[in-house]
Amino acid sequence: MELTPIWISIRTACVSILITFFLGVLAARAVAFSKNRKAKMIWDGILTLPLVLPPTVAGFFLLYLFGVKRPIGSLLVRFFGVKVPFSWGATVIAAVVISFPLMYRSARGAFEQVDENLLNAGRTLGMSEWSIFRRVVLPCAMPGVLSGGVLAFARGLGEFGATTMIAGNIAGKTRTLPLAVYSAVAAGDMQLAFQYVLILVVLSFIIVAAMNYFGMKGRSR
Repeated sequence: MELTPIWISIRTACVSILITFFLGVLAARAVAFSKNRKAKMIWDGILTLPLVLPPTVAGFFLLYLFGVKRPIGSLLVRFFGVKVPFSWGATVIAAVVISFPLMYRSARGAFEQVDENLLNAGRTLGMSEWSIFRRVVLPCAMPGVLSGGVLAFARGLGEFGATTMIAGNIAGKTRTLPLAVYSAVAAGDMQLAFQYVLILVVLSFIIVAAMNYFGMKGRSR
């Protein structure tokens, strides 16, 4: 069994969750505590859109944006010499875009469940909004935030559609575990496909156990 897809998937998921976690938390904070209801609804719809779009559609938009003849893609090639499509970086971008809504919505839900009285108490003590978020909201919401991070990690690990569109299925370069399963089945090697599936099942079980742990920890708090 070729181990490269395992390494590519884990590396992609780890890098993407680092990006998704911080972006998701910041976006959730901005939307959750926004006073403009219309802007809140619009931004929530935009940030959640990758969750409801078919992954191949999201991948199409990414390919359209980062193609070498498109505005963003051509700028990256011209000034940095970076070609995004069909590179390992494209697998990370696909995983970030697809997993971001899960992180964002989990963090937002956790922030909105924090007792408003705690926030008001912090304001009466003269704390800034950022200090309240860092010292009050984030610690109280941390189990839900971490649960969202685990869920986003799992989504990035199992991403298939968008990755296929923008990164392709290049052996040893962009072939992740889901793509390895697809390639093995397409080649008629069911035994190899089963081995990759077994690895994904084990990883998924570990992720579910971690989500349950953080959920129980949040309820106990």
